[in-house]
Amino acid sequence: MFQWCKTSFKSVAVFSVLMAPMAHAQDTIISHGISSYGDLKYPADYKHFDYVNPNAPQGGTLTMLPKYGGATFDSFNQFILKGANVTALGNMYASLLTGSLDEPDSAYVYLAESIEYPEDRSWVVFKMRRDGRFHDGMPITAHDVVFSYDILLEKGHPFYKNVAFKDYHSVEALDDYTVKFTFKEGANTRDLPISAGGLSILPKHYWQDRDFAESSLDIPVGSGEYTIANFEAGQFVEYCKVDDYWGKDLPANVGTGNFDCYRYEYFRDGDVAFEAFKAGDYLFREENTSKKWKTQYDFPAVEKGWVKQTLAPDATPASSQGIWINLRRPQFQNVKTREALQYLFNFEWTNKTVFYDSYSRSDSFWENSDMEASGMITPEELALLEPYRDSLPAAVFDEPVFVPPVMKTQKFDRSALRKANKLLAEAGWVLDGGLLKNAAGETLSIEFIDDSDDFLHILTPIIDTMKRAGIDAKFTQIDRPQMIERRKSYDFDMLVVGYRTSLSPGEEIAQQYGSVSITQQDSANIAGYGSPAVDALIKQVGSAKSRAEMRVAVRAIDRILRAEHIRVPNWYLPADRLAYWDVFGRPDVQPKYDNGVISTWWMDQEKLDALKAQGALK
Repeated sequence: MFQWCKTSFKSVAVFSVLMAPMAHAQDTIISHGISSYGDLKYPADYKHFDYVNPNAPQGGTLTMLPKYGGATFDSFNQFILKGANVTALGNMYASLLTGSLDEPDSAYVYLAESIEYPEDRSWVVFKMRRDGRFHDGMPITAHDVVFSYDILLEKGHPFYKNVAFKDYHSVEALDDYTVKFTFKEGANTRDLPISAGGLSILPKHYWQDRDFAESSLDIPVGSGEYTIANFEAGQFVEYCKVDDYWGKDLPANVGTGNFDCYRYEYFRDGDVAFEAFKAGDYLFREENTSKKWKTQYDFPAVEKGWVKQTLAPDATPASSQGIWINLRRPQFQNVKTREALQYLFNFEWTNKTVFYDSYSRSDSFWENSDMEASGMITPEELALLEPYRDSLPAAVFDEPVFVPPVMKTQKFDRSALRKANKLLAEAGWVLDGGLLKNAAGETLSIEFIDDSDDFLHILTPIIDTMKRAGIDAKFTQIDRPQMIERRKSYDFDMLVVGYRTSLSPGEEIAQQYGSVSITQQDSANIAGYGSPAVDALIKQVGSAKSRAEMRVAVRAIDRILRAEHIRVPNWYLPADRLAYWDVFGRPDVQPKYDNGVISTWWMDQEKLDALKAQGALK
């Protein structure tokens, strides 16, 4: 929920900012950025990022699907618990810092013109630009920054109070354009100036007479380069550039945000959405269905060269996607029950039969990164975990880190089923009339829920295998509002969910794996997992002085989570499947940690006119 505001539709990242520090008279550092671990790539006088075309043409509309926006929306307030948010709202807001897409943990001044902090990072002061303006022309001041903190703490999503701001002591305006964040004594302060710099700046004058806690489709006043220009609830939303945007000439914006507008089309049915793309109703599509990618891109527009396909390498950690097991449910309390479920998903058969051998199996919670645990526990990990030995599964110390079983490429792998049955028996489940029951006579029941049938072709074989093992398993399709509420209140047994994983994790991962988020409504802790060991390691991650130190702590967490079997891991592809009508220009260099489409591509008017002349597009 806590997002860095990045203008020009740059992708959201968790920032640890690099810098070339300058000593100050009072032993503070003044810089154009800040870092957790190293030096900034870009100097204070940088003109633009290396991965952009600084002379990119401006104009046109990029039309696409919402990547994470769901099938509908009913709210333009992304900061609260209520409502189904429309996609890309973060781009309506500016923040004090912004990041680059070719560094793993960097950010640079944006609304701020400088950042000052002591070596221990116990506080940070931002000097703000005086030309910053909200969309209604009102100046952006330090008082708005303080208001943003206060309103999010009081009425925002629980994440702000429980995770994002838990180590903030105060936020104060020193004058109209200087704001100071002071952090609590004893807190891990390494990333706190960075998180402060990522705060979305909300207009005090707009919200002071409105109920911030209520979801609404009133278009809010923002501070970013784009605003909502047009929408139809549940159908589409269009963001367009703000006239005379105050920050359009900042180095971070040169060569980025090259489209006048970005329009997201919403469809309730995936096949209908694909047909709309084939007809040219929208121009760019990031394909997430391997079957479509392999078998359905043979329509005339592809054959004629009007539509292009490409795989864009993705160097970010893979999405932490899996079938998450809700440990809040009584039937999942025994770790052997959860481990048994690992043997009831046949990835090898699914990959061959359903995915056309497109994917690799994921096992780590930090897949496709150097933060993934491997093999036996290392001495460095052991030093961190030894104090918690008695509270952790013995497998953490005595066995190689858990890797999902490799199964036969047939729908039912009998050896895997036998292994699952053995584990279930050890967990106390006994077959009675074809169903597994515990000592109290309660049946082992598992319900999968979703608001679409997109995963049904994957879940159905799993459910069939579960039934063979004696589990009362079923799939229930519900409507979108029900899905949102049941997800927020953890009213489910198992759920297919994927989360973006940070390049530079810090204490914010408590939102996914910390005890603090187990009962917090609408947290990212889908499994409801928490332990003293992981809570302590999360603090180690946040206080690490080097990336090497951070990696050891993350690998230790990864080792624990895999031994606890809090999810059945799915699959990953270290690339993005991009399909687009051939009307775009793109820089020669793709940013390392993004496909660059939204942030760096532009409309090539000659290509667009040529396709229109051929009748390919309207």
